[in-house]
Amino acid sequence: MIARTAFTQLEYSPWLLVGTVIGMTLIYLVAPIGLIVSVLTRHWLNAIASFVTWLLMALAYLPTLRLYQCSPLLGFCLPGIGLLYTLMTIDSAWRHWQGRGGGWKGRVYSVEG
Repeated sequence: MIARTAFTQLEYSPWLLVGTVIGMTLIYLVAPIGLIVSVLTRHWLNAIASFVTWLLMALAYLPTLRLYQCSPLLGFCLPGIGLLYTLMTIDSAWRHWQGRGGGWKGRVYSVEG
């Protein structure tokens, strides 16, 4: 579903795609990557800041997890989920540029942008 509609939601704009990828990277990936790099390089203050950032991200998602009666630990999966969503968005644009558009039930639709 995401690969079929994400680029449509971005109005087929390469600039919106670039902005989305940068935004998703900053929001979801910088904290866990920062934590890993900081621990490996023993920059403990940066590691703490990265962990706290990741923890706040997980806490912000807690009401949604409670609504769906999921484990609070799933909040720590947000970086991986964000990465997958970003990759599916890029795939959506790639399919559009190849002229394959969005597929549904064996049919392929291509909308000119």
